Parts: sequence; C-alpha cells; structure tokens
Amino acid sequence: MPKKDLRAMASDATPADIDPVTLEIVRGALRAIQSEMEMLIERTAMSAFIREKKDYASGLYDPAGRMIAGKALPFTSDLVTPVFKYYPPETMQPGDVYWYNDCYDSHGAVTHTPDQVLVAPVFFEGRLIGFSQTWAHFTDIGGMRPGSLSPDCTDLFQEGTIVPPVRLVAAGRMQDELMRLFVRNSRQPANVRGDMRALMAAVTLGSTRLTELARRFGGDELAGAFDALLERTATVLRERLAALVKPGTYAFTEWVDSDGHGNGPIALRYTLTATEDGRFILDHSKTDDQTKGPINLILNPKSAGMLVGAYLLGDSHDLSLNAGAERLFDEVILREGSILQPRLPAPLGQRGVTMLRNLSGYLGLLNAASKGGASASHSPYAIWTFRGTDAGGERFLMSDGVACGYGARPFADGHDAVYLVAQENYPAEFVDNFYPMRILSYAMNPDSGGPGRWRGGCGVIREIEVLAEEATLLVRLDAIEHPPWGAGGGQCAGTGRCIINPGTEREVHVPPLSDGTLVRRGDILRLETGGGGGWGHPFDREPERVLADVKGGFVSARSAEADYGVVLTAGGRAVDTAATEARRATRPATQTFHTGHYRDSIQ
Repeated sequence: MPKKDLRAMASDATPADIDPVTLEIVRGALRAIQSEMEMLIERTAMSAFIREKKDYASGLYDPAGRMIAGKALPFTSDLVTPVFKYYPPETMQPGDVYWYNDCYDSHGAVTHTPDQVLVAPVFFEGRLIGFSQTWAHFTDIGGMRPGSLSPDCTDLFQEGTIVPPVRLVAAGRMQDELMRLFVRNSRQPANVRGDMRALMAAVTLGSTRLTELARRFGGDELAGAFDALLERTATVLRERLAALVKPGTYAFTEWVDSDGHGNGPIALRYTLTATEDGRFILDHSKTDDQTKGPINLILNPKSAGMLVGAYLLGDSHDLSLNAGAERLFDEVILREGSILQPRLPAPLGQRGVTMLRNLSGYLGLLNAASKGGASASHSPYAIWTFRGTDAGGERFLMSDGVACGYGARPFADGHDAVYLVAQENYPAEFVDNFYPMRILSYAMNPDSGGPGRWRGGCGVIREIEVLAEEATLLVRLDAIEHPPWGAGGGQCAGTGRCIINPGTEREVHVPPLSDGTLVRRGDILRLETGGGGGWGHPFDREPERVLADVKGGFVSARSAEADYGVVLTAGGRAVDTAATEARRATRPATQTFHTGHYRDSIQ
C-alpha cells in the first residue's frame, strides 16, 4: 500500500474534529506508554550500557511510519520506514516484529551498528493503526575489537554484524535462526541475548498499550489525534524558526578535530536560506569529504528538522517533539561522499563526535541569523573503554561514556556534567564492584564552562585506578583544537584531555581519538572533559553568582577576576565590591562569537 494511501486510511477524522481535551489525554497517554516501555528496557536489559547508562529509547508511530511520540535519538525520527522497503505495510500481520541495524540501507535512520532497532506493527479491529518501536545500544556485536567501535576501524565491516531489515518474529513465531547467528558473532552472547529479550518485551508492551488506547477512543479518533499532534508541532516550530531567522542567507562552519588517522581538521559547512515567501533551505553540500577514520555520519535528511525542532521546543510542556518537526525545513541538501553522507563502506563507529559537532553547527547557524540569539556550543561527550582479563581469567569490557558541559542559553547557564540527554555515567560503586577498576575521584572540571553573563556548563574529571594486570584503552575526545564557541558576547569553553599517571615521572598524554594504549595494574588514568560556551558578556554576570561558582568549584578565583571582572577578598569568601567595580570599569568589547578571540562570523 503506498504511503499516501496509508495516510488517507489513517484517519476519517480531521485534526479540526478532535476536541482539545481528548487531544491532551491522547498526548499524555502516548508519553506514558513510551515511558513505560523504556522503564521495562531498563529493568530487564543485561548489559551495563543499557541498564546503567540508559542508552536506549522507544517510540510510537502512525501507520505511515511518522513518529507521534518518542525522542530524537539516535538523532532521527525515521526509524520505521526503512522496514517498508522489504516488508510493505499491507503484508504485515499481528504479532510481527522487524529488526535492523544497517546504517546505509536505512539511510541513517540508525547511525552505527551497535544500535539495534525493533519495529512492531499494531492492529485494531483488523486495521493497522500504528507501530511500536524500540532501540538500544548493544555492547558488543563482533568486529575487529571488543566493543565493536574501535577508532582503528577503516571499514564498516570491521564494526560488527550488519543486519538489514528482517522479520524477527512472524505472526508471533520467533525466527530463532536469526538470533543464533547474531549471538554467535558477539563476544558477550549472554548480554546480547538478554538485551534483545528486553527490547522484545518493550516493543510488545507498546503494541498492547497502543491497542488499549485505540479501544478506548476508537481507531478514527486516535488517528485524528495523531494528525492533530503532528500539525500542531509543525505549525509552532515554523513560527518559532521564522521569528528567529529573518529572510536572508546565513553561513556557518563547524570543525571536527581529527578522524584518528591523521586527517583533520574536517569542516562541516552550512548555509541557511530563509526566503521572503517563508521557505527555509538548509544546505550541507560544502562540507568536507568522508574520512578514512570512523567519524563519518550518515545524516538522514529528516534529522535536521528534528534536531533544530528539539532546540526550538525548549522546555515546552504543551507540545511534543514528533515527526511534525521534519517539516521545519522545506529542503535539506546533502552531498554524497561528504562526511555527512558517506559512501559504503566508510566506517561510522565514532560518528558521535560528528553528530554533536553537527548539532553545534545548527546552533551556529541560528546564532549567525539572530546575531547571537541562540545557545552557545557544547563539547561532544567523551568515551573511554577498557578491555582485558580480570583476576579470575574472565575477559572484561568496560565502555563508559563520560559527561561534558553544554552551552549557555540566552536566559540560563548551560547544563553541567551531562552525558547525552537523559543518559548517565556509571556510578562509582558500580564500577568498583563489577570491573577490575577503582574510581578515585569524580568531580567538576573547573573553568571548563565558558565565561559569560550565563556560564557554560562544566565538564567533569574522572580518575580511575587499573586493578587488572593489564588492559588496553580506547579514548574518544574532540573539540580540543576547536573549543566550543561562546555566543552573544560569551567566551569559548575549556577543553578535555586524558592522562596516564598525572603529575608523576611516568605521565603520558593519550591521543584524543585512539585505541590500543596499554595500561597496567596500578596505573592512574585521569579523564578531563570539556565544557560548553558562555552566553552574553561575562562582566554582566552578577558578582554573587560568580562567587557561588567559585565556592562550588565551577570557576577558579583566577578566572573570576580575569574573565568575569570579579575580585574576591583574601580566601575567596566574599566579593571585594570596590575592587570589582574598578576592575569592571573598563569593559572589553565583544562580538557574536568567541573562539579564543571575538569574531562576528565563523566560516
């Protein structure tokens, strides 16, 4: 059945026919179903990357494969339609479940191979009413190194087992052969099997709950509510973008430091055109070519609207992020062979670096268009992975994504110590109990947040002692050579680094995107992550806020005076008001962006 027919079938009720009370009940119910699905994944998954880090998500979709409720993670909403290429909706049956992780075949719906996607069609009274969907990051699916995501990879086929869209469950019957094949290719088969069961349980729960919702309201009413939610989100987002971006053409360039194979920096170049008749055209075509190393990102064209839409929605409580955001841009231009649209078999495993720099690039465009009226930039979250053998002779794999700082906003400080959206770092007690490692410290990284009227979020410091006889270390850091920029008069953020045995004669600095570094029992590793850029002139920040930052360990006394113009009394217990007024009497000039120095554009 063609997609346009699916949409026509979806609803005999129009958005205007849905009363506001029913619409809000349906919207709230969808969010509750999504949350219940995700809690089930967290409670039943086996691997720490899902259970402790919460690297998973769920969503609910209409019969055309448009997301009605979910998250823009892994930075796309188009997770259902890749299945239609092999399994048209009219061939689907109750009890079917579809599975894939193929990044290229799904056109970037999934962006690296460890992310496994399950999709289940939902039927009511013999009619397809939507889809239940889940995904999660599996710790190891084969490939050249444990963890499946080595920076050493130069080919997609080195990054683990590739699964095109397949029918994992046919009319309620599990296709065990597929699972046996997949599990056999993992170094952690028990985890893989358990994690898949968790996803299966969650996607089944979503199907059950969506059917119950249809039973309560009726298929037509539910489909009409879906259309109304999509339309409302699309309309509001277009209005908000038009208010921020006036007619004109705006350009911005973001940078990725390196691909880990001697190539870099790599430029992400953007142009945003807003026409007089209200069209928005986003052009990525001048971005640099794909790289040998695994920082390539297959950017699904629908992702741009979801990412910018998530920012424009902000903390709205009356709107939900859904596929209506895909209509934010009238045209999204990408160039095949670029780092944002690589050709098979370019490796993708460390695409998280480029993903976060791409998001920063979109914020840069909004700032260029509004003269500093949007949020400042952020650091990409860091990753370090330890592989080795414990005292009992068992192989271990500890892969931990570590929090960083996010950019300040025109109305508030940036978020401190956030990994990625709602995801988390491993608790120290968990690491100490389950790995031959010991967490020695976990603290804020002072002065990593960019100075500004609103301070950029700070990164963290995480120190760990190796208790295994030896292990190999993978590190992923970026935005070091090109720190996260400040906006609207704010200054750029501090950067990260990884050091073995800091402050000793055996001190070694680990390359920021590297694998295979050997560490031994007793070695101390210190990971420092970067922060977010500041927003607004630092001299406009209230002295009391600066003092609180110093006392809280976010800002040093040196930075308070040098960057914020706030002089503290001896011991740093109070503000020296007279000295501060004298220090701030000479006010440095600012411009729209700050990258170590102020400038009006970044191109």
